[in-house]
Amino acid sequence: MTSDLRDRFEDMGRKLAEKPHLLRLGALFSETVLIEIDGNEYYLAFHRGALERVTEGPSRQTPWRFALRTDGEALAKFWEPMPEPTFHDIFGFVKTGRGRIEGDILLLVKNLRFFKEFMALGRQEEATA
Repeated sequence: MTSDLRDRFEDMGRKLAEKPHLLRLGALFSETVLIEIDGNEYYLAFHRGALERVTEGPSRQTPWRFALRTDGEALAKFWEPMPEPTFHDIFGFVKTGRGRIEGDILLLVKNLRFFKEFMALGRQEEATA
């Protein structure tokens, strides 16, 4: 499952490159973010709003500015095409006790729209009937 998540994050990076409005939102964002899913760590390195690389952890040598920690089931619900209430937003993980946000919260808040929209890029497309 860990390589599946890494592939998902890398796919999100490709989708990000195709979204000029998101690249503008993240133009000043050059940081590493830790995403931890069920204890598996992924370091997402952004440079000027573009996802440069995804590195699997754990690593005590990789510095990160803020972290989103949650469980795989909650993230899967977040990535559904139309998530149910409390799973539609990263702060819903915290509110329901299914996740934590740690580190430089001010940096997250300054780049909140960019980061939330980036995370939403992992949502599956709705099947057209």
